[in-house]
Amino acid sequence: MAERRKATGSGEDGLSRHILPNAGTMVGVCTTLIGLVKIAEGWIGPSHVDEAAALTAVLFLVSAIASYLSIRLGDVSDLAIRLERCADICFVIGLIGLTLISVLFAYETI
Repeated sequence: MAERRKATGSGEDGLSRHILPNAGTMVGVCTTLIGLVKIAEGWIGPSHVDEAAALTAVLFLVSAIASYLSIRLGDVSDLAIRLERCADICFVIGLIGLTLISVLFAYETI
């Protein structure tokens, strides 16, 4: 089990320990983006950027919760490995989504 856990990057130096603080920060970034878009809508008109940013914030929240649970479970179960993988995937999808939102907003597509 320890070998399998080490192969995934978990444990003392695990991936979950890196995902958790960064996912929390990204939830804050999405929340700030939503607030700024709401202020800017008075000048630029309505857009769907705030809704898309809210969805990415949910992805980052799921990532943070999964990484937290992975850390709490530690080496005791295979569930911790699955949660860490889920956290990683949600975090990357959230980053890709936030980047797409930024590009589409910059070109005034959304």
